[in-house]
Amino acid sequence: MKIAIASGKGGTGKTTLSTNLAAYISETISNDSNGQVVLVDLDVEEPNSGLFIKGDILKDEYKYRATPVWDSNKCTLCGECKTICNFNAIAQLPNTILIFSELCHSCFACSELCPEQALPMVDKRMGVLKHYQQAGNLPNNDKLTFIESRLDIGEISAVPLIKQTIEYVEDNFSDEIIKIFDSPPGTSCPVIETIKDADFVILVTEPTPFGLHDLKLAVETVKELGREFAIVINRYGIGDNGVEQYCLENNIQIIGKIPNMRQAASLYSQGELLYDKIPAIKEQLVLIYQAINRINR
Repeated sequence: MKIAIASGKGGTGKTTLSTNLAAYISETISNDSNGQVVLVDLDVEEPNSGLFIKGDILKDEYKYRATPVWDSNKCTLCGECKTICNFNAIAQLPNTILIFSELCHSCFACSELCPEQALPMVDKRMGVLKHYQQAGNLPNNDKLTFIESRLDIGEISAVPLIKQTIEYVEDNFSDEIIKIFDSPPGTSCPVIETIKDADFVILVTEPTPFGLHDLKLAVETVKELGREFAIVINRYGIGDNGVEQYCLENNIQIIGKIPNMRQAASLYSQGELLYDKIPAIKEQLVLIYQAINRINR
């Protein structure tokens, strides 16, 4: 089962929920069970789940995307490549073809359709994927696996790295395993790539007018993708009841209300998980996990 934890904006507590929920579920699974939890940090531009989830590194590999290179010896300057490219990654001057690799979406159209085969595709490094085993809050917890990818500085698009990271997870873990995707913030292309095939999306928000505004955008996005979803309110107790009223009026389920607590902020700042130290937060994780199990039946 693939669970994407997303938010309309950054700073709502998406990573806090992802890390604590993954650790809690992994420790709930009985020792004689074949169950496993995989936490995947897909906020590749600024992954930070690794600040809270520790483990022994199993694999560390670079990820690449293919971009075209102009072969001036073969090119006849017919201009076909510039016409084909839908992303303006190719420009033609009187005697030169310019390739803007940052804009390239690696669709291979220019390379495959070039009549002179003057645009061979070459691999360009875009980031690194790290796979940790025996991660989690307890030293001998082998039920939680942690995977993160980090985009190289200067790379413009996070989507190819997110796509390859999800493919890595799909290739290495069965569909029966619980996979928790810590999504990028917002509602742009990286978020779409993360949640488009999720079985269930949890939208994390905060009870403020700003939080409500961006929650509405996230709800519209998830509905457009046809994904089943529910809401978790973080820092519950501050702000107003606008989020609850919106969910009530639109028949949207709220499956958790994580209380606003100074102790939680203090532990978070030290890179600590919260659920095993704050009973009120663990109670909400129990409710969230119960909601996930209802969906999974």
